[in-house]
Amino acid sequence: MTTITRFAPSPTGRLHVGNIRTALHNWMLARKAGGRFLLRIDDTDAARSREEYVEAIRADLEWLGLEPDGEERQSERLEKYEAAFEALKAAGRVYPAYETAQELELKRKIQLGRGLPPIYDRGSLKLTDEERAAKEAEGVVPHWRFRLDHEEPIRWDDGVRGLQKFDPAQLSDPVIRRADGSWLYMLPSAVDDLDMGVTDVLRGEDHVSNTAVQIQMFTALVATRYSGAQMPRFAHEALLVGKEGKLSKRLGSLGCDAFCERDIEPEALVAMLARLGTSQPVEPIADRAKLVEAFDLSTFGRAPAKFDDTELDRLNAAIVHQMAFEDVKDRLPEGMDEAGWHAVQPNLTHVSEASDWWKLVTGPIESCEFSPEDSAFLAAAAQALSWSETPWQDLTATLKQSTGRGGKALFLPLRQALTGMDHGPDMKELLPLIGEAEARARLERAAS
Repeated sequence: MTTITRFAPSPTGRLHVGNIRTALHNWMLARKAGGRFLLRIDDTDAARSREEYVEAIRADLEWLGLEPDGEERQSERLEKYEAAFEALKAAGRVYPAYETAQELELKRKIQLGRGLPPIYDRGSLKLTDEERAAKEAEGVVPHWRFRLDHEEPIRWDDGVRGLQKFDPAQLSDPVIRRADGSWLYMLPSAVDDLDMGVTDVLRGEDHVSNTAVQIQMFTALVATRYSGAQMPRFAHEALLVGKEGKLSKRLGSLGCDAFCERDIEPEALVAMLARLGTSQPVEPIADRAKLVEAFDLSTFGRAPAKFDDTELDRLNAAIVHQMAFEDVKDRLPEGMDEAGWHAVQPNLTHVSEASDWWKLVTGPIESCEFSPEDSAFLAAAAQALSWSETPWQDLTATLKQSTGRGGKALFLPLRQALTGMDHGPDMKELLPLIGEAEARARLERAAS
């Protein structure tokens, strides 16, 4: 059976880092098995869904290099949910419920006050036909709930958490349809997974109780409408937390747009999120094939996965240090060629910093104050400068012999005079880019 995974965001906002990690892991799971990765836009909430967010989701996945093998939109599949709903209603697995939001909240408070779990008491299921007719005669429009079967425990072997067991009597019958006829998440998601042949559902551990409910939905749908269909396998990964170890609201707003603004490479973000929360080391691996080959749900842990910005910057620097000129040439300052990129690359944390370092070549540079002894030394350097394939090595060798200087006393004044800084790219690579005439002029200005 072909492995089929799906990423199913709601277009009610931008993707955040937790969504991105879920999408990545589903993409990797599919690619590891040679299967298919689907994008499903869960846009049944017409009041909150925005087309601009649909476009943003597509753009974010493209930036990350997570190209889906197909796309579906729930808003275009409403007739399928209607048919499934009618089949479940005919089988007695859905029922109308008439309580208002205020009445339900009061029930929850009473149950909590009595030390009981705040689950729905099935009050509407106990109504007689006459009582339901009276409600509707009063103009009360029902919402609809899925009736859980309380006879057998709900079990599944979770790909991350192992054997899971739920007592359905301790779960509320979930609302699947609002009074206005619109759909909530549960039923459309189950219908889509069966209809699209999804084999693996990998999502956050906050969906574990949803899975328990949906397993019964899958069973009921197979019995009533999708005969012969296979229920997906389920895996629930630990959620992301900040480096302080607490759930961070900031992570809920940290998305691809924020990473782009910080000039984070998508390869760095992918390398980090691919293994975050697993027993495998987080390494600056730019080759997606290597990450996919090592992907294994058995390495995922139960502890919260800690997202650390400092670690991301470290990974980004390591990724930038691997990048070829051809990969970045369109993002570099005017005039910077491959030699220029190679010279500044080891000093970069982000590609955008290349512009600042390139100013050491194009000028102007900051002026430094030198002692009389260093000024005399720089004047000698200007006279000793001769151009060859290795001008820096030749200049320093000549000055070392003629002045007796070595180490910091030899190299630092030269670097300061030539670049205006006391640190930076390797001068062996930088000096040829500055050029003979400009280098001599800078030495002479510093000496004077």
